[in-house]
Amino acid sequence: MSTQQKTAETAIPVDQTKAAIRTRLADLRSAGASIALVPTMGALHEGHLSLVSVALANADRVVASIFVNPKQFAPGEDLDRYPRTLHADLQRLAEAGAHAAFIPATEQMYPDGFQTSVEVGELAAPLCGRSRPHFFGGVATVVAKLFTQTRPDVAVFGEKDYQQLLIIRRMARDLDLDVEVIGAPIIRHEDGLAMSSRNAYLSAEERARASVLSRAIRQAAEAIEAGAKPAAALEDAKGMLRAAGVADIDYLEARRSDDLAALADGDGVEARVFVAAHVGGARLIDNWPVRARSKS
Repeated sequence: MSTQQKTAETAIPVDQTKAAIRTRLADLRSAGASIALVPTMGALHEGHLSLVSVALANADRVVASIFVNPKQFAPGEDLDRYPRTLHADLQRLAEAGAHAAFIPATEQMYPDGFQTSVEVGELAAPLCGRSRPHFFGGVATVVAKLFTQTRPDVAVFGEKDYQQLLIIRRMARDLDLDVEVIGAPIIRHEDGLAMSSRNAYLSAEERARASVLSRAIRQAAEAIEAGAKPAAALEDAKGMLRAAGVADIDYLEARRSDDLAALADGDGVEARVFVAAHVGGARLIDNWPVRARSKS
């Protein structure tokens, strides 16, 4: 597929180089259009397409990027087997109303001699940052590059990756990247499992087991809202996971929504219950909001 190509098969313009996407978006800006970016790693599902919908509501034109970023995978993780479904992804983007796709090769993003990376701070320390210390630096670096390559007015990220959303939002502010970072609600299957490209790794039996994740964190969130101590609510949720056969729990924690500080007894502030667990060959994450209690 050549640079700046629009094919009958995809019905969406596709750019593969920085120069091509910059030219396309500069033309749109000169015509007065605002631009939204939806960064993805492909293997698109309804959750990704909901990001396109949010982007369409906040800008005149939407470009989605598809790039499996090697810098956010550690050795032994699933970089090589991460699902790649480019043709289907482009079809889905066209049907969702995206106006262009940016699908750079690794050499475009990280040319020979590449040495610079974005260092992230305290927001990256808890949760996924503990077990995947390489991850958020890799995410922040590639997103910073995408922002400078496309110069969007807004960018949309899903709240399933809530820690990532906070880190990208902070990075954009700290580095004066002049982009509004918007969070979009989690999209779930009928049984509550958060949509994820890694759900494709699950067998039918594992898929059924994985659905307990959302039930457990929802139960914990509702208990905390009702006044339960976070530690007790989380212990009950862990028991629920283990009873369902989900024993490999990376973390299950309640943290404040604004800064990811641990939620203390009686805080009563807006928070979230976060979980990461391994089911079969998939590491799955999810979170559920805890509403702030009104002060009487």
